[in-house]
Amino acid sequence: MNTYLPQNAWHLDLATKPDFDQAMERIYAWYSSAIVDRVPVRFTAHNAFKEHRVGGRTWATLKDRWFDTQYIVDEFIDDLDRQSFLGETFPFFFPNLGPNVFAAYYGSRLEYGEDTSWAEPIIKNWEDVEKIKFRKNEEYEKILDLTNYALERCPGKFMVGYTDLHPGMDCLAAWRDTQELLIDLYDEPDEVKRAAVKAGADFHQVFHGYDELLKARKQLSVTWMGIPSFGTMHIPSCDFSAMISPDQFIEFCLPGILDEMKGMTHNVFHMDGRGVARHLDTLLQIKEIHAIQWVQGVNEDKDIAQWIPMIKKIQDHGKSIVLGIERNEIALLMDELKPEGILLCVPANSKDEQEDILKQVSAWS
Repeated sequence: MNTYLPQNAWHLDLATKPDFDQAMERIYAWYSSAIVDRVPVRFTAHNAFKEHRVGGRTWATLKDRWFDTQYIVDEFIDDLDRQSFLGETFPFFFPNLGPNVFAAYYGSRLEYGEDTSWAEPIIKNWEDVEKIKFRKNEEYEKILDLTNYALERCPGKFMVGYTDLHPGMDCLAAWRDTQELLIDLYDEPDEVKRAAVKAGADFHQVFHGYDELLKARKQLSVTWMGIPSFGTMHIPSCDFSAMISPDQFIEFCLPGILDEMKGMTHNVFHMDGRGVARHLDTLLQIKEIHAIQWVQGVNEDKDIAQWIPMIKKIQDHGKSIVLGIERNEIALLMDELKPEGILLCVPANSKDEQEDILKQVSAWS
């Protein structure tokens, strides 16, 4: 039998995902812009937030809730019984303190909201950059605590992934403040470049530290996007680039992105919205990028039909793509696009609806 799985692939015996091997076969075909029997489908919406059921529990602050390891993991486990993991929807827990946690490892203070967190700037002037150092601080230790507790609870039930890591210019924007950094591109370009190097210097050490911890327990490489790899799976991104020109992207952002991707088995670039999409031509030339996650935005940007030409362009360059769509947009994609290299994220909660969608996309050829 022809298989897309690597020789070092292993089986995870999960009561919640008995078709794990078949699902991973489809994922690995997708990484190669190929297809086994149908497009992979993950039943979730991009940036869908989980509703917290506190069960009478209270915390003095929102941070205390985010740091309550037992509550966070146990609530996730409690949710497993309410879900059906059909298609390429994998039961996985990823330890999460928000998208700026990497910046926090260097001293940025995180402010916690209901569903996300954000970093307070720590670079008031460029002399402050010299004081910034990677620290195994409370945020770093909490991510390890969440990871280790989840690993204790996961056997036979779910996968455990690694946290959301954003080095490079997004990290620097958190340290400096986005508006200030935009001005700095013109006023202090050399300082920006030196600081950007520092914002990525420890990334591989941090990433591979998590990866070694997870692989020692036979876990895969997976994070918030929910696409696993038996090797190393990274999600490079640069949301800051939505506000700069293609030339500035190449000058300030691209060096860090290229460094992040070195040695990774799979890289799926997170292209968040129209602004970041202006850099698509540059991204398509990067052989280390295996796939692009397209997040089309909201309001007038949300309708997937207007993005069909761009999606075709990505496919024509041999890249796979992750598309977050509504169910009523599936038929249009089936009419307009070839299925090879497409992975769909569709918000569908009921098992019956999910089964109907899988049947629908099985006819995509």
